[in-house]
Amino acid sequence: MTGIATRASDIEIRVMTPADVELAVEWAAKEGWNPGLGDAQAFRSADPEGFLMAFLAGEPAAAISVVAYGETQGFLGFYIVRPELRGRGIGWALWQAGMARLEGRSVGLDGVVDQQANYARSGFVLQHRNIRFKGPVSLAAEVPDATRAVTAEDGAALVSYDTAHFGTEREAFLRAWLFADGHVARILPGEGDTVRGYGVVRPAQDGFKVGPLFAETPDAASSLFDALSRMVPPGEAVILDVPEPNKAAIALAEGRGMVEVFETARMVKGDPPSLPLDRIFGVTSFELG
Repeated sequence: MTGIATRASDIEIRVMTPADVELAVEWAAKEGWNPGLGDAQAFRSADPEGFLMAFLAGEPAAAISVVAYGETQGFLGFYIVRPELRGRGIGWALWQAGMARLEGRSVGLDGVVDQQANYARSGFVLQHRNIRFKGPVSLAAEVPDATRAVTAEDGAALVSYDTAHFGTEREAFLRAWLFADGHVARILPGEGDTVRGYGVVRPAQDGFKVGPLFAETPDAASSLFDALSRMVPPGEAVILDVPEPNKAAIALAEGRGMVEVFETARMVKGDPPSLPLDRIFGVTSFELG
């Protein structure tokens, strides 16, 4: 049936239920995106209305996330059509519904490279590459750990710090992300109530993913990365998604013995947020930015 158009009247688009989000994560895993095992619940907390699914004859056919952050930002992810239903217009109908929801906002996405031209036709502009590094890490000799576990009392300070690095506030998501089952979050405190950096590691379909990893300096990032990596069982792979312009982040990954395995195109439609890429050593996720 591939290539046969589907009538718009046969397609139903509605907000995903929690079970639908779990299904979208399963689809993402089959596409090789390697989502975290506990991602679904935390993702949905970001914007419960921002996860849409298209149904054909009552059966799930395609997914997209169009999460709104604040009044001006949005991020698009989880854009997947079931392989046997591609080429029938279902994905395009869902894409239009998703983009309509984010109308008037600056919208970001992490797209696979071979789809970059298609996104450009919808008005998205390349900002930079994100590079995925992976491998059993080689840690330096253990040194005194200046990091500590994140606690609920860190909430306000971390929300403020995260906002400065993500480009807009995402408190609901962050609170779920920091304390989700299987997630380990560590902070590098500064003087008083200040923050020098923080990061999260979580189990994924394959290995353990570090993200976000935000830090003031390369040394601070190294301390956090090593502390998070020590939470990973020996021999397991660690995955870190690095903005290519941050050469210190690439040096950190390569210096720990990790290798490049994948890349995405970070693209934005509208005015892109001003991000301190030199302090972003690991993006949170390719699905939500």
